[in-house]
This record gives sequence, C-alpha cells and structure tokens, in this order.
Amino acid sequence: MYDKFTEFLKDKKSICIIQAENPDGDSLGSAIALDYILKDTENSLYCPIDIPKYLHYFPDWSRVSSDFDFKADGYIIVDTAAEVLLSKLLDDTAIKNRLYSAPVLVIDHHETEDDITFPHESIIEVRPAAAEVVFEIAKSCNLEVDKPAAEALMQAIMSDTLGLTSVAVNARTFEIMAELSKLGANIGELEENRREYMKKSQRIFEYKAELIKRSEFYLDGVLATVLIPWEDIEEYSDEYNPNVLILEELRMVEGVKVAVAVKTYPDGKVTGKIRCSGDASIADKIAGYFGGGGHPYAAGFRTYDTSYEEVIKDLIKIVPQLLAEEEHA
Repeated sequence: MYDKFTEFLKDKKSICIIQAENPDGDSLGSAIALDYILKDTENSLYCPIDIPKYLHYFPDWSRVSSDFDFKADGYIIVDTAAEVLLSKLLDDTAIKNRLYSAPVLVIDHHETEDDITFPHESIIEVRPAAAEVVFEIAKSCNLEVDKPAAEALMQAIMSDTLGLTSVAVNARTFEIMAELSKLGANIGELEENRREYMKKSQRIFEYKAELIKRSEFYLDGVLATVLIPWEDIEEYSDEYNPNVLILEELRMVEGVKVAVAVKTYPDGKVTGKIRCSGDASIADKIAGYFGGGGHPYAAGFRTYDTSYEEVIKDLIKIVPQLLAEEEHA
C-alpha cells in the first residue's frame, strides 16, 4: 500500500524533511517522528521560518533548522500538498531548482487537491492528522517506531485534533493512540508538558482581551471575524499565535457557525484561518474560494493585494450560500 515510500527510500543516504511556512503541531511532530523512524539515513529537518515559541513543548523542536540542505539525496514534505504554503521555498531560486531536480515525496492528510507543480510523488490520505499517515506508513513498511517517535506522533495527533475532540477523529485515531501508548508514549505526561508551555504571560492574557473586544459579528451572529494586523504579528506571534488565542473563543460564542481570523501583512499578503462549529462543515469550501484549502471544520487561505474589508465582504456573500448548499445537500 505504501510502495511509494519504500521506493523513495531506495539508495538514499540523506533526507531533508520539510515543513511549510505555517508550521503547527502536526507538521512539527510528523517531521520529528520521521527523523527518528528513518534510522538508516542522515536526516535534516527544515522549516523556512523559526519554530514559534508556542510549539516549544515538543522536546526536539530545536532540531529544525532554517538552513536548507542542498546536498540531501531526497526531500520529504509533510502536512501540505498546497504549493501556496511552499512559496517561501519556491521564491528562493536555488531551493526551487533543487526541488525540481531531486526526488521529492509529499505526505499529507488534507482534502485539498495536490497542486504542487514541481516533480514529486505523494501519499495523501484524508485523516485527522498527517501524523496518522506517518504512523501507518511506518507500520506498513516495518519501520521501528521507538518511544521518542511515538511521543512526537502522539503530540502531533493531539495538536491537530484539539485533544481528540475534533469532528474528524474516528475509531482508527483512537486505535493509533492506543498503539502509540503501547510504544511508550504517555498522553498524561505529554499533555502536562504541553499545558506548561501553553501558559500565557499577563501581557498575552491582556492581548487576548483586546482580540475579543476587536471581534466582529455578521449574518445575525453566524459569522465571527477578527483582524490581526502586522503590528500584532510582529509584537506577539513569536510568543503566542494570535489565531490560537482567539479562534476557539469565537467558535464557542452562541450562534457562531464560522469563525475567521484574518492577518494582514505589509507586502499585501492576507491570510485567513477558518474554524467551523459542529453543525457547519464548510471551512474547506470557504478557503477554496480564496485559493486555500483544508478540512471541513478547519482550513486556511492566503491571498494578495486585498484588504480585510474586502475579505469580509466576500465572506458575507459566500458563507450563507455555502451553508444553504450544505443544508440541501
């Protein structure tokens, strides 16, 4: 079933494992786990941006480097098959040329269509987390998952499923978590460690209050949005991701079916993180409208040369349409 992975490993002495420019717990845990699982190769972990501090609860986060390994025999991209999330790599001509000329394997779990244009093989399965795909590959290919790898995979799954509470979680997720537990990962210890790192300073707590006050509601409270401008990103994002601070709060407001956090950047870039409540599963369709993708309940997009106000106008137009289509599907 995973012959592509076995074939990719042939004759490889070194592999560079790549995360996109929006690293999260799933991409980080999957990359770290692959590093442990691939014991017969020299591996490097690459991300085009520094790993944010709120992800430092992963013990091996510091293994990830922003220095690209041009000499690797092959490259594995984890947790995305969307080229827009690899733009920082492709904007670098040297990295782009290397990815076009070397073997590349993509491992992803999103429903979004694979639109990467450089030559590559892909293993894409719609699952709650990319870490699940990594585990299934290792198990099928008889690759050892030791305790550190099991811990990284368990943390990754916990991260992308909001502690096993997301709608995407299924029976196989719990089976994998049980198998990882048997391999030495202790969910209680990992969660305690995560909670310690996720504690907020008073400064961040006060900033969260600002975000709550800044939130806006449309469509009779069905749509909730918040603007996170570049000044906020500069000041707070390294310490704590503003999206993490506000999105779940918005989603928990009575009547809200769609919550969107919009970030604006000096170069004209606008990004959006979307979360939907349990009775609405249109996050991926909303993201698709803006050229992004993801899951029905969690998705994201990136666009250029637009404004927060224009994004809001589009959201006000498309959200009712998509909710109506879902209701009559």
